[in-house]
Amino acid sequence: MPRDASRRQARGPPPRRRRYRSRIDVETAIRTRRTHKAFEPKPISREEIDDLLELASWAPNHHLTAPWRFRVLGALTGDAEQDEEDLHATAVACYIVLLGAHAHGLAGYWRTPGVLREQAGRTAVGLPDGERFVGLLHLGYPIQQQRVPERPAAAETTIYLG
Repeated sequence: MPRDASRRQARGPPPRRRRYRSRIDVETAIRTRRTHKAFEPKPISREEIDDLLELASWAPNHHLTAPWRFRVLGALTGDAEQDEEDLHATAVACYIVLLGAHAHGLAGYWRTPGVLREQAGRTAVGLPDGERFVGLLHLGYPIQQQRVPERPAAAETTIYLG
């Protein structure tokens, strides 16, 4: 996605909704999405991948900079605050792809393999200097169900200030 002024213009109405295998609400999607590492050999169509990446473009991002690249994070600005916001916006965009995939009946998981931080890995995927690797998203059709993992209660991970 280009990082130019045209990206900052209003996007207009949402695109036509496609027919997916199932429709689920956001809360259900958040609670039922699982990490799958085994997929059917059937490839996902480019159209479906494009749909997921279009969903990811709706991730909140500071000044509508669209900092993500779906092989890399866009070039660093040199502004520490902006770079950190861009990193987090890209992470949200990745999660939106995973949630969108789940809503499409697909499975996926997010990895951050160390090889993509090494020069050989960066070269292999065409990652230039000045761009950061955020994650590698694996997507496919699930061949198994995943158990519902136990999660800590919100009270165990929350501190109210004031």
